[in-house]
Amino acid sequence: MSVPGAIKKLDETLVNRIAAGEVIQRPANALKELLENSLDAKATNIQITLKHGGLKILQIQDNGSGIRKEDLGIVCERFTTSKLVQFEDLNSISTFGFRGEALASISHVAHLAIVTKTANEKCAYRALYEDGKLKEPPKACAGNQGTQITVEDLFYNVATRRKSLKNPSEEHNRAVEVVSRYAIHNPKVGFILKKHGESLAEIRTNCNSTHVENIKTIYGNNISRELLEIDSVDDGLRFKLHGFISNVNYSTKKQIFLLFINNRLVDSSGLRKALDSVYSLYLPKGSHPFIYLSLSLDPRCVDVNVHPTKHEVHFLHEDSIIEKVRRTVDCKLNGANSSRVFQTQIKVPVANDLQKSVTKGSVTNPSCMVRTDSNSQKLEKYFTAASSSAPSSHTLLRNKTHLKSNRRNIQLSSVLSLRKEIEEDEHLGLREIFGSMTFVGNVDKSKSLIQHEMNLYICNTKKLAEEMFYQIMLYEFGNFGELKFVNPLPLQQLCKIALDSPGLNLSEEDSNKEEYSLLVSDLLKSKSAMLEDYFSMKIDQDGNLSAIPLLLDNYVPDFGGVPSYILQLARAVNWGNEKQCFQMFCRETAKFYSTVSSSSMEGEDVANEDWPWVIEHVLYSTLRSCFVPPKHFAEDNTVLQIASLPDLYKVFERC
Repeated sequence: MSVPGAIKKLDETLVNRIAAGEVIQRPANALKELLENSLDAKATNIQITLKHGGLKILQIQDNGSGIRKEDLGIVCERFTTSKLVQFEDLNSISTFGFRGEALASISHVAHLAIVTKTANEKCAYRALYEDGKLKEPPKACAGNQGTQITVEDLFYNVATRRKSLKNPSEEHNRAVEVVSRYAIHNPKVGFILKKHGESLAEIRTNCNSTHVENIKTIYGNNISRELLEIDSVDDGLRFKLHGFISNVNYSTKKQIFLLFINNRLVDSSGLRKALDSVYSLYLPKGSHPFIYLSLSLDPRCVDVNVHPTKHEVHFLHEDSIIEKVRRTVDCKLNGANSSRVFQTQIKVPVANDLQKSVTKGSVTNPSCMVRTDSNSQKLEKYFTAASSSAPSSHTLLRNKTHLKSNRRNIQLSSVLSLRKEIEEDEHLGLREIFGSMTFVGNVDKSKSLIQHEMNLYICNTKKLAEEMFYQIMLYEFGNFGELKFVNPLPLQQLCKIALDSPGLNLSEEDSNKEEYSLLVSDLLKSKSAMLEDYFSMKIDQDGNLSAIPLLLDNYVPDFGGVPSYILQLARAVNWGNEKQCFQMFCRETAKFYSTVSSSSMEGEDVANEDWPWVIEHVLYSTLRSCFVPPKHFAEDNTVLQIASLPDLYKVFERC
């Protein structure tokens, strides 16, 4: 017969280690607790450093209120807190921490050091802890206001837990996920996360940012450009909802679900399943959305003391609130479903439509009209060397392009300012001329004739095209398709070609073409992320140019100008000033695009046959539909009247 064992009281140290295992399950849990302490301290900048996923070193530094020197003696003891006095306070708790267990738990399973300074103290103090107790009296040291907590050798004294966390990369990714979510929810706080010993931050968000900007920084443009903002208030259920969800154009294999209730990062399987059921009506099978929701509930209706990690909460009227959120999301998606369209950047009428178009305004007696019928009396009809027929292989251009399926609303102040400058400089008379013109014909690749009412004008096509492409660059900013090269072009080699061109003035410092070409390549490589995001210009890490922006359908520039274009981007663009950078980049790109290619046909040796068609049916049709002529074009002979029908009749009457 077995004898029952004696019941003994566990050693306090063992009890604390067992309790610590409930609160601190892995580095990500410890980081979450420390992040919340920093946010409770009203920090506006928080920096996290990790080594081996936080198992070797986990350090967090903030500029919050700090810890008083007299509190350092008990700060790591269990159930010591400044946020809770009596149990009833849980009914209105508004801080993250309230039990006073986080630092105590960490100190029982790791080596813990705290450096802290309050606004009222002249210096900082450093304290070391083991098993919740100070190892020695705090020492004065240099330090900024706020607190720095360093956790080393997490679970060094809990062998089984340490062995179960043998993958530092996985732990690092979990920690990154925690920081990412708090950064999105707290855009007024700046977050930095990096690996120990590395200068490059893995996560960096600015203080006083926005939810969308931080989502873009952390998850990328593919998500940020597809977001829908949702808001809902229900006085009966006493809750508010705010968040951002992806529209029906976006989907991913792994769901990204960020849920904050009263600013606390939590999970709700019921809400997650409800929203999955909504998106299943819109997304392909096996696809998931991006969801960030922030629920504000009456603290008296929320029980935050459910789980040691505070990852789960219970709240009153849970089913009703989940249903309200589900309906709100469903309504938002249903209202935005019409955005599932595919559109090019500039709508250019096709040739048949152009042939049917007529000049706006009242009908004029035939005797008072210049005869420019597209089926009979085009200027090109009198020159056998030119042809205005559309090239049969224009459609091949689409095979090399990728058109974006949706549009972003760019609100950069620099871009808006440049657009405003264009609009304020508009010449209304020229706008009327181009808006209701009839194309007469091409004199050559740089000059063309147009008719407006009873006047004939000769136009500098290249200058018009350059200004038009500059405006397209600004008004289609961030929404370009791609014109891809079959074989990527090495930037360094392009630069060398440009440097060998005659008439290029280089200083003595830049006379080494090999070195100068490398500098140009490195500069543009360093800007590759911005160039791809805003201008669809793709440059890989090897310095190869694989795509440039598609500005107009059925139009390609003269690729012979690519070397000079690349060189000018490095020489003429002020990369240090945002507005000047965008302005000069758009200007240089417009100059490059304004030279019409002799042929837009692929893989064929074609004579200069299709440029007249491109000028008439692509360039001038775009000028007719969406061009804002600047005032100086009326003064510098860019548009020059050369004949007036009434004046010609007067001449004929004298004969």
